[in-house]
Amino acid sequence: MIEVQDLRHTYDKRVALDGVSFAVRPAEIFGLLGPNGSGKTTMFRILSTLMIPTGGRALIQGHDAAKDPAALRREIGVVFQAQSIDVKLTAAENLTHIGHLYGLKGAALKQRVDEMLRRVRLDDRANERAETFSGGMQRRLELAKGLLHHPSVLLLDEPTTGLDPGARRDLWQYLQVLRDEERVTVIVTTHLMEEAEKCDRLAILSSGKLVALGTPAELKREIGGDVIVLETEHPEALAEHINQRFGVEATALDGKVRFEREQGHRFVTDVVEAFPGEIQSISVAKPTLEDVFIHRTGHRFWTEDEQAKQAEAAGKKKKKK
Repeated sequence: MIEVQDLRHTYDKRVALDGVSFAVRPAEIFGLLGPNGSGKTTMFRILSTLMIPTGGRALIQGHDAAKDPAALRREIGVVFQAQSIDVKLTAAENLTHIGHLYGLKGAALKQRVDEMLRRVRLDDRANERAETFSGGMQRRLELAKGLLHHPSVLLLDEPTTGLDPGARRDLWQYLQVLRDEERVTVIVTTHLMEEAEKCDRLAILSSGKLVALGTPAELKREIGGDVIVLETEHPEALAEHINQRFGVEATALDGKVRFEREQGHRFVTDVVEAFPGEIQSISVAKPTLEDVFIHRTGHRFWTEDEQAKQAEAAGKKKKKK
């Protein structure tokens, strides 16, 4: 269905993709998970034929994204993060316009427009301008545009950006219907852990490299126990002492001590008794996808807001100097 083979891309001297390979199975929801700068947006642009890779190949239904983009475009529907509908047109007019671009016309086009509006539950608003729609309704109209020409693969770039929780839930329910009933393969980029959990399988990217591949459950099982986080005044020193005393791989991360251990709720008692007065708080939790990211990369999965705060803090430090 979809094969990515040793895909590489650079912007001037910056490496965006560094030899990424994976395959996507028919009729599955496949997630590209990564923070900003991980390479997932570059991957999306290559798969949607907007960009030619520096090296490697991306194949969809046997069509090479770089060598045969016209044939590949007939196989894919694309929903970009940025809005692409014309809000001054009605829902039906938006779909009719995109239908003309795909060579559809007459009764066949009208039938397909009516069908798609029913599928995304906008048939009762067909003749109303898109500017009167909520964010969730506009997103459903974007989906209808992407699916109008019966693609076998749907590519979505951060599809729930700007949606409220209810609209996000509706979108994911619809993607599951597409997979189960229409047998559409869905590739979705996201930086949200809760959305990645809904995917059948994931490729986790960091700094242009593929760092993990598998189902959410498989990836979390590799942690091999509970995740324990300790707050302390001297995290580096405490991490070293825990390593020496108990032989675990404790690390200082973001001012806290973090390590993994089976039956963590029992083990923390030994740690507290071994270092009285040094530990201010303790958390013991089952592994998450963020823990998988930390396990594979050694650093946290920074969100866009956290990255912005870090950049702001770094800028203030430079000014003081």
